This record gives sequence, structure tokens and C-alpha cells, in this order.
Amino acid sequence: MKFILSCLIAVIFIFTFSITAQEQIKQSTNYCIVIHGGAGSSIDNLPDSLKNAYRHELSAALTKGENILKAGGTSLDAVEAAVRYMEDSPLFNAGKGAVLNEDGVAEMDAAIMNGKDLSCGAVGAVHFTKNPISLARAVMEKTQHVLLVGAGADKFSKETGLEQKSAKYFIVPKSYEDWLKSKSKRGTVGAVALDKSGNLAAATSTGGLAGKMSGRVGDAPLINCGTYANNKTCAVSCTGIGEKFIRNTIAFRVSAQMEYSNKPLKESVDYLLSSVLTAGDGGIIAVDKDGNYVMNYNTQNMFRGVANSSGKFETFP
Repeated sequence: MKFILSCLIAVIFIFTFSITAQEQIKQSTNYCIVIHGGAGSSIDNLPDSLKNAYRHELSAALTKGENILKAGGTSLDAVEAAVRYMEDSPLFNAGKGAVLNEDGVAEMDAAIMNGKDLSCGAVGAVHFTKNPISLARAVMEKTQHVLLVGAGADKFSKETGLEQKSAKYFIVPKSYEDWLKSKSKRGTVGAVALDKSGNLAAATSTGGLAGKMSGRVGDAPLINCGTYANNKTCAVSCTGIGEKFIRNTIAFRVSAQMEYSNKPLKESVDYLLSSVLTAGDGGIIAVDKDGNYVMNYNTQNMFRGVANSSGKFETFP
């Protein structure tokens, strides 16, 4: 009898272990990354050469992030890598291509958030860090704070050993800058991702509004407003008129509707874009804990892209 009981227990254990292993394997193959390069006016009148340049940069940024996820890397590493790539491109309003404030100086904001434990870091009005998104991550991982701004953030950046650039680096050469300004409104950049371990992360980086007041900080570095991630629900990155996203706490509200009202991701995002924000305010990218994604906007256009474990790889325009 004891032998039969032992065998039965062994069979149940093996069966249970098999089911658990299958579930883990299923979970370990699912990933998704969504990026945006800003929302704004129509691109219909852009020359083909500039459209192709945007497509190339979006695809390259998306590939940077997806390669990390494919290899089993973290969503946090993936969103940082994608955003860093866009910060290094003069086509986007972040890092290298950041627009200038009223004093003719680039003042940059960025934030990153880990949905696994809600840890987050952000910087505002920084001047010399080549990749503000990496400085935001340093704030998250190497300090007890969430947000550092201005001279204090710049000082911490140097102490941390992050690459510094002179103010001139962030000013696109005049001929190219004039061309971009006459043809396109460069936008904030962001990324959200789900990794194979089921962890979500979000990152956003921007130069803010062109001609803004010195010291102005928008929604991008404000957790809950322009950036949010929570493994229970979703990861969100916003782009558009920052003050609108701040007043309405847009990024967190996407998550809150899912958690407290049981709304699906798309319904949550669509509601905020159509009923809380008004036409022309901006766009939202998000991915939920199941790998569903959204990249919607109420402007004429939003540069965006998605890649996932189902084989989808698309960028727009």
C-alpha cells in the first residue's frame, strides 16, 4: 500500500511539474516592444528622403530593443537601448536633436520605470549628458531619489561617469536644423516593453517644447504623467503637449482603468485620448502584461513602431 501511495504521489508530482514547466516555457517566449518618436503634424508633405530617414532610425531603434528581448534580456535594458538610439539621432527631439529653449540652450528631460517593483528614476532640465535616459536610470539605481533636476542632475551625471557633451553638441548643424524645422516637428521619444520573464518597463526622453521658458519641465520625466510601468497592468509612454498630460495624470490613468475598472488596454487608451485629452494633444504607446499593445494618437501623425515574439515588426510612417 505504501509503495502504491508513493508511486501515486510521484506521478502527481511529475504531472504537476510538467504543467508548470510548460507554462514557464510558454511565458518565456512572449515579448513585445513598442516605440514612438513623437506625435504631431502631418508628414504628407515631407520629402521621401526624410521619410526614409525616419523609417531607418525607427527600425534601428526597434531592432536595438528587440534584440535584447529576443536574447532573454530585461525590458528595462530594452527600453533604455531603444531610447538611447533615438537620443543619438538628430531627427528626434531628445538628446542630440533636442530643441532649444528661449535662451537657445537644450534642456532635456527623461524618465525610466521598472514595472517589476515600481522603481523609477527621472531627470529634468539637464544640459550636458549625452543620453539623459541613462542618467534617469542611474538616479533610479544609484540614489534614494526619483527625480533630479538642473545643476544637481548635471553634477550627479559627471560623478556617475556618464558621457558628457558640450552645449554645441545638442544643436543640430544650422543647415540641417533649418531643413528639419521647415519640414517637420521633431518629437519626444519613448519605449515600452514586456520581456520573457513577464516584466514591464517604460522610458521617455525629450527636449521639451521649442522656445520654452528656461527651467520648464514637461510630462516625460514625471512618473504617472508621461511615463509609467506596473507588472499588474501595463507600461506607458506619452508624447504631446506635456502640460495636458500632467494635469490629467495620463500615464497612470491608463493603468488605473485596467486595474480598478477591468478595462482592456486599448479601451483605456482610447478613452483618455478621446474623452480626457482633446484633438491635437498627443499620443500614447503602451503594452500590457499579456503582450497586447497600443500606439494611438489624436494628432495627425505619430512616429511609431512595434516588434514582438509573434514575428511582427512594423514602423510608421
